Amino acid sequence: MDKYTSLAADYHFQPIAVEMLGPINKLTSDFLTVLAQRSGDERETVFLFQRIAVLLQRFNSILLHNLFVHQDCLE
Repeated sequence: MDKYTSLAADYHFQPIAVEMLGPINKLTSDFLTVLAQRSGDERETVFLFQRIAVLLQRFNSILLHNLFVHQDCLE
């Protein structure tokens, strides 16, 4: 956070921390909840957290896929 203290007062820096197999950071959770509530739709918070969960699953599947070496790459 110290790295971004020089930003103009027009900006608000909010770090987002999400663990792969654990919870979302409390400050991040609060920020995303407030952000989603601004839309006026009560379901938006749930949709946002579901979207983040799907993105993490996709990212993890790509990492797992890249761990395997294809047979044609060995030749």
